[in-house]
Amino acid sequence: MRITRVLSTTLLAFGLAAAPAAADSTPSASPSEDGSAPTTAGTSFRTATEVDQGQTATASGSAGDYLYWSFPADAGQRPTVTAKVKLPEEHAGQTWQVDVYDGLRRRQACQYGAQTRTAASGTASLELACVLRTVRAWSEPWADDPLPGTYYVRLTALGLKTADLGLPVGAELRVGSKDMGGAAAVDGSLAEPLVPGIAVKSSAEDEGEDGDGDDSSASAVLSSIEPDDGWSSGWWTDRWVWTGIGGVLAALAGIGGYALTRGPGRPRQVPPGA
Repeated sequence: MRITRVLSTTLLAFGLAAAPAAADSTPSASPSEDGSAPTTAGTSFRTATEVDQGQTATASGSAGDYLYWSFPADAGQRPTVTAKVKLPEEHAGQTWQVDVYDGLRRRQACQYGAQTRTAASGTASLELACVLRTVRAWSEPWADDPLPGTYYVRLTALGLKTADLGLPVGAELRVGSKDMGGAAAVDGSLAEPLVPGIAVKSSAEDEGEDGDGDDSSASAVLSSIEPDDGWSSGWWTDRWVWTGIGGVLAALAGIGGYALTRGPGRPRQVPPGA
């Protein structure tokens, strides 16, 4: 009975500790309410408009333009990119596509989602979606796995007819993510996230500590976005909790096995030397 009580108390304690870890698997926060969401889009990787996860960015452009945005994604997250294109009242059939690239500008495949869709003539709008693979904290150099850092979104129309080139269009982009928890944890991590200008920033910080640097080098940093809790904030996962529970259960099993196999011991009425 004593072992049972100890086991129940231990499991209850670890269950309470696991609750925050389980809560981390919920989707990201709701859109920003402070009106700071971007209203423009870039035209290249270098001019991509920065968007935080949870924001809904908007932009106006012309059919045939390339629209670029960028957002941060950290280890353990599974980003979801959704885009809505508002088409002019009169247009021919149009095919639109959304592509996502990582910090090394490698095109990332979508696990699922309507990445490419065709709008029939007269259609007012269409929606696209791309659910990426889970971002890994570390990967082999030859692998194409998503890694922590900046991700780029490109929205464009494919094979437009001449009559549709230059027609005004509107676009809405939203980026969210789901924390996959300990199931996506790996051994190892990157020295720095794949963010444009991170090497320049690190170099400037090192020179500043030595007193040999100046503030002008900080202006060379090309990206200022990062997760709300900082990079690699997901070092704590529910894998630690379940590993601890397994260790406690193994110890209790050893104690219980010893208690069952050692026997009742020497009876009181039998002298030690007998």
